[in-house]
Amino acid sequence: MASLDYSEILLAVLCFLFLLFWGTRPGHPWNWPLVGMLPSLLLHVRWVHDSCTNLLGINGGTFLIKGPWFSNMDMLATADPANIHYIMSANFLNFPKGPKFLKMFDFLGAGIFNSDGDSWRNQRRLARLQIGHHRFHRCLVKTSQDKVEKGLIPILEHVSKKGLVVDLQDLFQRFTFDTTCILVTGYDPCCLSPELLDVPFSKAMDDAEEAVFTRHVVPENIWKLQRWLGIGPEKKLSKACETLDRIIGAYITMKRDELSQGRNLEVPEEGVDLLTSYIQEDEMIGGLKSDDKFLRDTILNFMIAGRDTTSSALTWFLWLVSTHPDVEAQLREELKSVIPAEEGNKWRLFNVEEVGKLVYLHSALCESLRLYPPVPFQHKEPLQPDVLPSGHHVHPKMKVMFSLYAMGRMSFIWGEDCFEFKPERWISDRGTIRHEPSYKFLAFNAGPRTCLGKEVAFTQLKVVAAAIIHNYHVQLVKGHVVAPNVSIILYMKHGFKVRVTKRWS
Repeated sequence: MASLDYSEILLAVLCFLFLLFWGTRPGHPWNWPLVGMLPSLLLHVRWVHDSCTNLLGINGGTFLIKGPWFSNMDMLATADPANIHYIMSANFLNFPKGPKFLKMFDFLGAGIFNSDGDSWRNQRRLARLQIGHHRFHRCLVKTSQDKVEKGLIPILEHVSKKGLVVDLQDLFQRFTFDTTCILVTGYDPCCLSPELLDVPFSKAMDDAEEAVFTRHVVPENIWKLQRWLGIGPEKKLSKACETLDRIIGAYITMKRDELSQGRNLEVPEEGVDLLTSYIQEDEMIGGLKSDDKFLRDTILNFMIAGRDTTSSALTWFLWLVSTHPDVEAQLREELKSVIPAEEGNKWRLFNVEEVGKLVYLHSALCESLRLYPPVPFQHKEPLQPDVLPSGHHVHPKMKVMFSLYAMGRMSFIWGEDCFEFKPERWISDRGTIRHEPSYKFLAFNAGPRTCLGKEVAFTQLKVVAAAIIHNYHVQLVKGHVVAPNVSIILYMKHGFKVRVTKRWS
């Protein structure tokens, strides 16, 4: 009897598994009878961002993912700017958020993220008016600068003095949670305190987002059954919603009481939060009834938008800068250029006006957002059958998914150096910011749904980034693994563990 060659057996097993899950064509998931490509997707969900990048890269930027039979889970994944421009702008009316999006994100209520049609248009018109108002801008400037000086800096000073390891991702989440809560409701939850206490509101938002991501990767009937039984992620989501409703309800009640007693009627020098502005409007706002339900949904939508995206952007940006000394050096030189000569080069904070005109800082932030967009996926549903510029047919029972993460890594969009962190790609020959079309750089959305908070985000990003880069050295803890998580917001899976040392006495 011939002896067994275990190496040959192992090789045969590996080949079988490869064929089982990926089929005979490299990069193409196997389309099984009945279950479609679902087994391959579930197997690789932990590496979804890189798998999607690879899949779209070798398939011209667009690929049809077949779901289980009779499940209506077919999905067209795309990173093609022509398709995105068509969906987000040219044929916008045929691609609303749709009822499936509303089901998945039902915890956000009827807020601006979930809405379509007249409701969305009215909410967007009102939000643009309030966010663009000078009184809100004053509130933004004061809140951002104060929270850096009185919240973030004391913690950085403490950990640098003691030589402690700190999770910057956690600090940034706390910073943006506090600032967003102040800007939206007028109340400071003091999440960014030296004690770094758990805040139920913030924890509930995290739990809700995790549950919503699960809804993206399992059939609708499964998560609906979990919700009915009160088990798994749906149980966590239910409890999170109770917490969110309770705390937001308390904020609304307190604000109504303040205003009814005559407080906050005069616009203070430091500006006004959004909740005050909304309540002070007429009861009917552009066809929208300003009741507690409308205010609850509006507050939660703004909180999600302001907290998560900005803290994610800060985390990835500081990691990229700290691992690219040449970029860090250029940023420090640019910051030095706005310091008056009589001050000298020393410890200092920068105001909004100073950082607002820095070209290289803006370019580096855009480059970071290109590679690590805070919202890595978006999806749409066509109302009517349609044909995309890539030639792919779509229909109302199919999702169209954009991979923003993959878009930043497509050589046919950004060139052969698309995986490199190069802020210079955003600077024109004249030394000004190079404009890139929004359907190519989708970090702030595109078309009629372009993000209203873009300038708010850049303001906070620049103030925080300038304070840290000028005043501290940030060094990743040796052996700490940096990898993206699997969620609706692109965070670092294991946090951003660093040591911080001061540059100045």
